[in-house]
Amino acid sequence: QVQLVESGGGLAQAGGSLRLSCAASRNTFSFSAMGWYRQAPGKQRELVAVFTAGGMTNYADSVKGRFTLSRDNAFNTVYLQMNRLSPEDTAVYYCNARDLTIDYWGKGTLVTVSS
Repeated sequence: QVQLVESGGGLAQAGGSLRLSCAASRNTFSFSAMGWYRQAPGKQRELVAVFTAGGMTNYADSVKGRFTLSRDNAFNTVYLQMNRLSPEDTAVYYCNARDLTIDYWGKGTLVTVSS
């Protein structure tokens, strides 16, 4: 069973930064895709950033230039560096790992950005 453990959420001011971490129970390159999604109150869950099976990194238009996805496989961890945060980034952020047709999710970490 795959386990994903998120950390790093919290409260930030607009214009500030946070870094989220997602520790996986196995090598992050073993998944066909891995990244972050978020869900704001009253909205559907949406993709934020993902490493794809083709070796690319995709970002939502709303975070391009502000957020950076990276990984350190010595620790089986994927990171989401979030800069120039805005109140619109307030959401629960979920780590996702896809193993062919199976999606694994972390429990989520709350990010709140104050204006």
